Amino acid sequence: MKRFISLFFLAALIFLPRGAQAENYDLKQITPAVQQAIQSRQARFSQLQHLKQQGVIGEDNQGMVKVLKDLPEVKNIAAGENQDREIIYQTIAEQNGLGPVGIAKVREIFAEVQRGKAKPGESIQLRSGEWVQK
Repeated sequence: MKRFISLFFLAALIFLPRGAQAENYDLKQITPAVQQAIQSRQARFSQLQHLKQQGVIGEDNQGMVKVLKDLPEVKNIAAGENQDREIIYQTIAEQNGLGPVGIAKVREIFAEVQRGKAKPGESIQLRSGEWVQK
């Protein structure tokens, strides 16, 4: 799991916008809650990818998935993904001593990574708040 997390942050540094300060935040310890969140995210990964390709969900500028078409079953999937991401973000902020505003920085980095990884045709929200298809 440590390799998975380290790759996430390596990717985050690659996709930082020009002029952004590259900061190296990582998980210093994988807690049971983080372990569960990672496993849950891995289990729903292909389902999320499919929904993104269908235009049902997109990646917002806060590092979360956003439901773009109001379907009850999709809301549950998005809620689970966002809950798991929040656990990981909060843990990273805490373990790196980033204080109460640090989680916003973690979200920003993750949102940049997700925009960079999005495939053509998928919906992403730019830093400005505008939604576009990549």
